[in-house]
Amino acid sequence: MKRRSFLALMAGGAAAASAGLLGQHWLSRAGQVSPVMSQPVVRSSQGALMLDLVAQETRVTIPGTAGRALTYNGLLPGPVLEVNAGDDVKIQLHNRLNQPTNLHYHGLHVSPEGNADNVFLSVQPGASQSYSFQIPDDHPAGLFYYHPHHHGTVSDQVFGGLGGALIVRGELDQIPEVQAAQEKVLFLKDLPADRQPGMGGAMLGREGSVLTVNGQVNPTIETPAGGLLRLRLVNGSNARFWRLALEGHRLHLIATDGGALEQPLAIQDLLLVPGARADVLVQISPTGGQFRLRNRSYNRVGRRMMGMRRMVASSQGEETIATIQTHGTTTPVALPRELLPIQPLNNPVRTRRFVMNHGMAPGMGMMFLINGQPYDHQRIDTRVRLGDIEEWDLVNTGVMDHPFHVHVNPMQVISRNGEPERLLAWRDVVLVRAGETVRVRTQFRDFSGRSVYHCHILDHEDLGMMGNLLIEA
Repeated sequence: MKRRSFLALMAGGAAAASAGLLGQHWLSRAGQVSPVMSQPVVRSSQGALMLDLVAQETRVTIPGTAGRALTYNGLLPGPVLEVNAGDDVKIQLHNRLNQPTNLHYHGLHVSPEGNADNVFLSVQPGASQSYSFQIPDDHPAGLFYYHPHHHGTVSDQVFGGLGGALIVRGELDQIPEVQAAQEKVLFLKDLPADRQPGMGGAMLGREGSVLTVNGQVNPTIETPAGGLLRLRLVNGSNARFWRLALEGHRLHLIATDGGALEQPLAIQDLLLVPGARADVLVQISPTGGQFRLRNRSYNRVGRRMMGMRRMVASSQGEETIATIQTHGTTTPVALPRELLPIQPLNNPVRTRRFVMNHGMAPGMGMMFLINGQPYDHQRIDTRVRLGDIEEWDLVNTGVMDHPFHVHVNPMQVISRNGEPERLLAWRDVVLVRAGETVRVRTQFRDFSGRSVYHCHILDHEDLGMMGNLLIEA
């Protein structure tokens, strides 16, 4: 498709796409909830986590919004779920929306079949669905993310507010320096402003102009001067890329999507694409004070789309999203020198190529494509063997960045445009910039069954940028 035709479609359809998708489906009479900095935590007990989770629209008091959002149990974000390796998880999802929905346990290494992490389940309005699975005994400690994943409605529901953090405790938390740090889970979510349903439209990926941290606008995080702060960050947005920096401080990255790094990595800012998570340690200044956590601008559309960048909110300047305020002092804690070993994935048995782009599909209009095809629920796009290590080339020939997400098994990035990746890390969302080729490796461990891979700009997933993956025993 010619660039001029694409831009014309974007300009003509963006306002209608964004205006029509939020707020028209979920009118209800739920109660009112005010955002709070500390999120409710539901912890497993005696080896099991049991929870009823209600998806519904709720009135909220978040400044700048229209005063309503989609919530789990009346909370935005949903409650933090905390489990240990080996625990049983039993969740009863009740759908009080008037759209079908379901649950995805993003990043967890659990079965994609039955009533576990099965994104093909459909929970109709007014219906309920039981989810039941076990966290493997050897599951890595980390920060994960639950959210809806019903194809065709997932972007509406995540953009509307649904999502929550899920923590698996384990070895990383037992490292003395990490254990000594003050821990804060920060769930990052952009919401549409009142009478401005979302910038960019579905084709670019909708962004909201109200930036929230744990459902609050610019909250204050209190911590002692000289202390060690562990920020656990989840990008729960539909399309927004968050680029974070803390005034006067370096961030020390200790974990990515799939768990711990081998050593802390000092960084000036942290880029989190939709669906990504990260843990950072911050050594708070011993002199104390107030320090702004800033969200810096990031252009996720390529140079060929310069005229469309004004429609992407995240490319427009910096904004303070939270403030660190010291209160009292404490004995300084050193950073850990070592974290946990990572086994490189060597000797792949085959290489595959996945090309991401957009185009016109017969009878369907503009779609987002993988290997020239929009998503088909009935088609198996990729068959792999249980236990195999494979190398995948993720090729973005389009005009905007795409974060590529695989369910069930994490990936290691090997190279970008042929240049070796320096950081060995486990990821389940990998950024592929416009014009870039990223080589990754993954191993299909433990669980057979049907799952998916897709762009985690969720508007793009709903518009076809997804494929079915069958892991065969």
